[in-house]
Amino acid sequence: MDNKRTLGIALLGSVLTLPVTATALADEVVEQIELGLERYQEEDYGGAIAELEFAISDIRSLVSGRIAETFPEPPSGWSAEQAQSAGGGGAAALLGGGGAIVERQYRQEGGDGQMEATLMVDNPMVQGMAAMFNNPALIAAQPELERERMGRETAIVKWEADRARAEVSLLLDSRILLQVNGQNLDAPDVAIELLRDWDLDAVREQAAR
Repeated sequence: MDNKRTLGIALLGSVLTLPVTATALADEVVEQIELGLERYQEEDYGGAIAELEFAISDIRSLVSGRIAETFPEPPSGWSAEQAQSAGGGGAAALLGGGGAIVERQYRQEGGDGQMEATLMVDNPMVQGMAAMFNNPALIAAQPELERERMGRETAIVKWEADRARAEVSLLLDSRILLQVNGQNLDAPDVAIELLRDWDLDAVREQAAR
């Protein structure tokens, strides 16, 4: 009983620290937690688990919304849409274990340039990219790839001049992948600077386990 009560208190505490903009969903989470505790006390264990799982799912949605807020603002001469899930269904696409994929589209004003910024947390694709980041020889063997310092971090830049395409990738803590993919660009610089403008400290804070 103590473990269940501790879980409920922990979930409730995490909800109470959420920003005011998430009040409506947070209120619903509080109700789910309270109902889950009531059902547990009534020995309706299946119902208690269901309510607490709903609460956990909604808390993850709130956390993913915070992750979406870390995306950089559009560069001068560009506009941006709201960050959304890879499937276009809300602030973030949740994965098992609380992972997320969030995207934001950027468009050049008066031009054909397009960029897509993507943030992936605890995604199997992140593990695949980690192998490249940890192998300088693999990067050196591909002439279209270059390393770019961003503070204390290192990004990988792929520039295809003949196709006017750029891909800039940055791996944080072996579990968070940030990417900017650009099309119809004159040079990779705008994509590099967009990723450089990402608030990495905020990303780490909001994606913390």
